[in-house]
Amino acid sequence: MAIINQATRELQVKVVYYGPAMGGKTTNLVQVHDHVQTAQGNKGKLVSLATSSDRTLFFDFLPIEAMSIKGFKTKFQLYTVPGQVIYNTTRQLVLRGVDGIVFVADSQYDKMSENVESFQNLQDNLRSLKLDLDEIPYVVQYNKRDLPNVAPVEYMDFLLNNREVQVPSFEACANKCEGVFESLNMITRMLLHKFVNQSQPQYA
Repeated sequence: MAIINQATRELQVKVVYYGPAMGGKTTNLVQVHDHVQTAQGNKGKLVSLATSSDRTLFFDFLPIEAMSIKGFKTKFQLYTVPGQVIYNTTRQLVLRGVDGIVFVADSQYDKMSENVESFQNLQDNLRSLKLDLDEIPYVVQYNKRDLPNVAPVEYMDFLLNNREVQVPSFEACANKCEGVFESLNMITRMLLHKFVNQSQPQYA
């Protein structure tokens, strides 16, 4: 759930990057942290909570062009989840209070089962928190498109975006910062649209 900070006049929104191990979640966050445009002092430190072989990263930032909703500037908190299954409890903790999701899929053919497994795991973990993916804004990123053995986007859509109204999806090479900001900009637009609509006065 978005947090309203009355003292700083900020609306804090939490976006979680989810997906299989080594799919590019961390690379996305590092690229955003390195390149996002913020006013001086409006970017948090990139914090890494490392386990023995995986890690969770997070930071927050207030964009220069931060949109105001009822006089509140929107601050974004970005998180990754650990990709390995043994850290599922950590994934559930990171998902608490989530507002939007970027699902980062690995485009290599031999990673398709891991993508599908991770997407199912996302839905299961949300359900355990009494949340429904259909009610949370999310986008899908097809990462590692620069590698030789990649599946067609249509096939990945069939596996991961097979719904009546498809969510936005983006081809990406996160290590080259391609598709990274397209994915982030879309999820932030979707979230702001949602909160603007929620803040409109309701008429009977």
